Amino acid sequence: MSYDSTQANGNFKEKQAFPYDLLSDLDKSASIAYGVTTAEDARTPRRSVLIGPDGKVARSYATVKPADHPEQVLADLDALSG
Repeated sequence: MSYDSTQANGNFKEKQAFPYDLLSDLDKSASIAYGVTTAEDARTPRRSVLIGPDGKVARSYATVKPADHPEQVLADLDALSG
């Protein structure tokens, strides 16, 4: 999710052959609600939030290393479902 428009996210997805849909949070409401950012932040922090089936934050990742992060999230997803 980013503060970018759906068009910008679509362009990024296409250019990078990104396999997932990207969400736009133009007004920052979702990012603020999940504690990722504040209204004063100008840019989207590189942070991840794993949201459980109940809609609550199951895990928050304040530091994200792109090379390692997918494995970490997948392991946490397995732990949630197991």
